[in-house]
Amino acid sequence: MMNSGRQSSIAFFLPTLTAGGAERVIMNLAQGMSERGIRVDLVVATATGAFLEQIPSTVRLIDLKASRVISSLVPLIAYLRRERPRALIASMSHANVVALWAGRLARSGTPIIATVHTTMSQYGPQQSFVARRLWPRLLRAFYPWAARVVAVSRGAADDLARTTGLARDQIEVVYNPVITPAVLAGARQPLDHPWFAPGQPPVILGAGRLTAAKDFPTLVRAFAEVRRCRSARLLILGEGEERPRLESLARELELNGDFALPGYSENATAYMARCAVFVLSSAWEGLPTVLVEALAAGARVVSTDCRSGPREILGDGHLGALVPVGDVSSLSAAILAALSQGPSATSMESLRLFTRDAAVDHYLQIVEQAQ
Repeated sequence: MMNSGRQSSIAFFLPTLTAGGAERVIMNLAQGMSERGIRVDLVVATATGAFLEQIPSTVRLIDLKASRVISSLVPLIAYLRRERPRALIASMSHANVVALWAGRLARSGTPIIATVHTTMSQYGPQQSFVARRLWPRLLRAFYPWAARVVAVSRGAADDLARTTGLARDQIEVVYNPVITPAVLAGARQPLDHPWFAPGQPPVILGAGRLTAAKDFPTLVRAFAEVRRCRSARLLILGEGEERPRLESLARELELNGDFALPGYSENATAYMARCAVFVLSSAWEGLPTVLVEALAAGARVVSTDCRSGPREILGDGHLGALVPVGDVSSLSAAILAALSQGPSATSMESLRLFTRDAAVDHYLQIVEQAQ
């Protein structure tokens, strides 16, 4: 039976609310739609993670209480049959596949929109041999069930088409809703950190999950070269399994008190607005939201030219330096050059496509077309 009170809702499906780029995107979309008076459900396999406390009061949380994403299939089917939302927007490959199966089995008429936040060809090598062979075939088999497939950058869309065999014209590109009123307000908030006090050495900033994809070891090694040339400090915001490796590397390079891993920050843009240089050292990305946030906060940026996103965001290098992936010397040289330059002069007009309003408009258009 249709729930008439919520029949016009739009639902988002995620594994958890861990503090990551994809999760932040969905939180921004949910809030943006909710502020327009649209009923929004945030459906999660397991209600855990740092973003749990940031859900707007106008967004309804649906906790499927599943131990794993695959275990959420049956409760997700029940949700779709009970609530019949206008659309279910899923994120991340395993959640996309579960959502597509649930949509097929529920027979509720709800269109399923699968969104891809990374580059499959770069992510695969980090998985087992079976997973590397299986995932492209699974996605090629199941993504045609989606009412729409959305990628967060042209590079991610091109990569998905190459990896899975999907026709490129079947994949729509919607840039992440990174720039929000909260992001801009956060950049103006005071920052109580001794490294940012007047007269202190310039701070080089990195931010993101401490994972292999972010390749922070290359940034740490590049910073060691920078510090041989001039006084500076390196601060990386984020948490993850690479922390022990980074701490060990810092000790090996004798960075002493000039390197810090303070963990996850709820307001990274306050750091971005005050750092001397923001650096993205990733080996691969889908569309790095932190790079857009840093530009919006007024930071001068340096980024690896990884697949995919940085080149699109930085306008082929006009808005920030691009260096080869994993190249310590090139990264340190670009950081040194950025430290010698003045503040960034990036205009908000150049970042318009990354605003929340632009993304919400685009997703609502996709939902309408999927009906």
